[in-house]
Amino acid sequence: MTNPRAKNPSDWKPATRLVHGGTTRSGFGETSEAMYLTQGFVYDSAESAEARFAGEAEGYIYSRYANPTVSMFEKRMCALEGAEAALATSSGMAAVTAAIMCQLRAGDHIVAARALFGSCRWVVEKLAPQYGIQATLVDGTDLAAWKAAIQPNTKVFFLESPTNPTLEVVDIKAVADLAHEIGASLVVDNVFATPLYQKPLELGADVVVYSATKHIDGQGRCLGGVVLSTQEWITEKMFDFFRHTGPSLSPFNAWTLLKGLETLPLRVAQQTRNAASAADLLAQSSKVKRVIYPGRSDHPQAELVKRQMSAGSTLVAFELDGKSQAFGFENALEVIQISNNLGDAKSLVTHPATTTHKNLSKEDRDALGISDGVVRLSLGLEDIDDLLADLDRALAAI
Repeated sequence: MTNPRAKNPSDWKPATRLVHGGTTRSGFGETSEAMYLTQGFVYDSAESAEARFAGEAEGYIYSRYANPTVSMFEKRMCALEGAEAALATSSGMAAVTAAIMCQLRAGDHIVAARALFGSCRWVVEKLAPQYGIQATLVDGTDLAAWKAAIQPNTKVFFLESPTNPTLEVVDIKAVADLAHEIGASLVVDNVFATPLYQKPLELGADVVVYSATKHIDGQGRCLGGVVLSTQEWITEKMFDFFRHTGPSLSPFNAWTLLKGLETLPLRVAQQTRNAASAADLLAQSSKVKRVIYPGRSDHPQAELVKRQMSAGSTLVAFELDGKSQAFGFENALEVIQISNNLGDAKSLVTHPATTTHKNLSKEDRDALGISDGVVRLSLGLEDIDDLLADLDRALAAI
């Protein structure tokens, strides 16, 4: 049963939707969402099973297709994102791969911004061509480059904004308009901005993907992903691909992510404040060659950030003088931990050139501004005084 007292949940503010949105209670009337750890479901009769498989009766069939706990997570994400429908996946990369591959076939062409997370770039550059899908990578900030890459068989545009790890911002509306002129769809990986600070669907994107592992869980507990779009797109493009290939989210992880969503606004707001303070401190250091943070006026696309995002990111990128200084900085940290994850309650730091983007050639890394001195910092929930002291200590150590 749903909440009978909720007259018009669509009027709720985001924080309220993240606590109550999509909740379906059993006959026991539990306060917390129920965890349905089941593989399958039983039917009242053979006729009932036949009707459900034929789509003539509502109900669950198999947890690889859909599950009550997972459905609650999907509905809550829709309420937050402003999407009609969603499918939750086992990881962020499962979400990206499914969102791209479900709508392409041999002979099609995809255009993607070259500034992508390493695994996302592998899907575009390596996986898609194995199935006869052509791919072109472009400078995401250059609209003319997107336009020049279009071919008669171009079906999908793909980008992340802000990008990983250099926090480059792409004009989502402009790219969406260009995609729609040729009948292509735009898929946006929105994980760095979070669903709180940027709304790709409102800017014209057709599909939004998240690694729910990041801010949505944000506490280092589980993997997860989600794809959001219109009901028509989910039904016609993705559902059969999803059902038959099986990248489904476990009910336990869905329940964990539901708990994460309840505190998402509080966590992300504090992490963003911490990131802004960290960026300011780093910018004052003579040892730091450059700082990239969407909340600062010196960001390369500062005006676009103001139009497209409602706040800065929880991440900061900065550059030191080579790998030796970058490693020395990381190894001197005491509070901030070395990890390739991000969006966590714990502050984390990574060296992209040797971790998340190590499989790119040096030439490709240089083109993306990922030098051996670039460090990516994900700010957590620790006291800001402790974080700033930790950064000061590490800078002094190099």
